[in-house]
Amino acid sequence: MNTTADLKVVYFPSCINRSMGKNRFQNSDDLQLTELTHRLLVRAGFTIIYPESMDNHCCGMPFSSKGFAETNHSQSEALEKELLKASESGKYPILYDMSPCFYHSKEEFSKALKIVDPIEFMLEYVMPLLTIKNKKDTITVFPVCSVKKIGKTEQLTALSKLCADNVTLIDSNCCGFAGDRGFLVPELNEHGLRELKAQIPYGCTEGYSTSRTCEIGLEKMSGIDFKSIFYLIEEVTR
Repeated sequence: MNTTADLKVVYFPSCINRSMGKNRFQNSDDLQLTELTHRLLVRAGFTIIYPESMDNHCCGMPFSSKGFAETNHSQSEALEKELLKASESGKYPILYDMSPCFYHSKEEFSKALKIVDPIEFMLEYVMPLLTIKNKKDTITVFPVCSVKKIGKTEQLTALSKLCADNVTLIDSNCCGFAGDRGFLVPELNEHGLRELKAQIPYGCTEGYSTSRTCEIGLEKMSGIDFKSIFYLIEEVTR
């Protein structure tokens, strides 16, 4: 991406971020994540390409996690075909706004597409185009399981430190929310994050991650505002 004309990105908002609203800490003036992401990308100078019939597409992970392998593969294949078209056969990068969805597609797709997880895209593509104007003092950050699996924890830390002076990385093998399991078996989430509160610095009221469902569990167990790191980036560069 060397010229203004090159600044195009295909944005695939995850099903969860398309369907879920804001958390209880956010007010009526706050944007829903997909709207905020659109605004942030445009402010950075990107032209955004959306897949056609977007609401009909899913990465397939919800089906895979329930054991419906055939449906998972058909959903994944349909999405790959649509993203191939939207990106002009891989000419433009494809932004995923949730790390678990990116990880699943990375495992399922062919190598023709340049799909990019939210951490790498913001760190490598967006931050160089924006100016940090009001850096945060203290924040808490949680690397979800898929971030650890793809080796993005260091990038998540680097991205967070661009936006805040003091960054606490929560140490937990898994938050226990596991997609929708936290809704059905809340004890998993409670056990997974049993040491969460003790790790949050005194006075810290903001936490960030890259998975909406994990953030629901993190918010519940911490009692502080946990949301996508895209909100942090938008706020400190606004």
